[in-house]
Amino acid sequence: MATVAFLHAHPDDEAIVTGGTMASLAAGGHRVVLLTATGGELGEFPPDLLVPGETLAVRRAAELDAAAAVLGVARLERLGYLDSGMAGTPGNSDPDCFARADTEAAATRVAAVLGEERADVVVVYDEHGNYGHPDHVKAHEVGMRAAELAGTERVYLMTHNRDFLRSLLSLAADLGIHVDEDRLAMLDVLGEPERRITTRVDVTGYIGAKAAAMRAHASQIGETAFYLSLPDDVFAMVWGSEWYIRVRGTPGPVSEDDGREASLLA
Repeated sequence: MATVAFLHAHPDDEAIVTGGTMASLAAGGHRVVLLTATGGELGEFPPDLLVPGETLAVRRAAELDAAAAVLGVARLERLGYLDSGMAGTPGNSDPDCFARADTEAAATRVAAVLGEERADVVVVYDEHGNYGHPDHVKAHEVGMRAAELAGTERVYLMTHNRDFLRSLLSLAADLGIHVDEDRLAMLDVLGEPERRITTRVDVTGYIGAKAAAMRAHASQIGETAFYLSLPDDVFAMVWGSEWYIRVRGTPGPVSEDDGREASLLA
């Protein structure tokens, strides 16, 4: 059995971007390791969410524990950096935020976990952090260097299929569903074009676990959020594939459907 390590920036990223893959690996008897760089302290949340004396960091830590359990995570490592906030916000200037962390020092910490686990695969964000968030970009830099330090032979970039998302929005428009202009504009920076994607993991068999993990992050993903407000069949269509770019390691078996790798494991 293999060990696959995922480096994410904030609690909830693991469920949204890679939840189905993680659940499928765990169900297959593989060891899933999750490293989360920050506590997501700067996330937005409903004003009546927290009980007196509770902080968002405490709430999100509990949510991450719950999501990790749903996804079958065998080891959860919190790196303990502060959330940097979205690009251009004051949190970016905090000397203790992840975006300002020394890349070599952070990578050495991640590499130590990869070494302890003898990780066969490490998964990090694409070069622009999927959509430009400073913590995601830093996680890419740290993860790539950590894989180098640990000698991890197989490395994937988790991303979104920009062309697939465009097709979904086009379908929504054809059906008369209003598509927010901000969502359309975001596609210019979200994920990568389909031609660059090497690997599509079909997670439709684990869509329930993915949805449950997303629901565990209730402070960030409420029941009325776009992610969870979709009908079950539409949710499965939107989230039933997870997308990766292999940047290190030999190709694995391909799917007959589209000729891409069908797994993160060779």
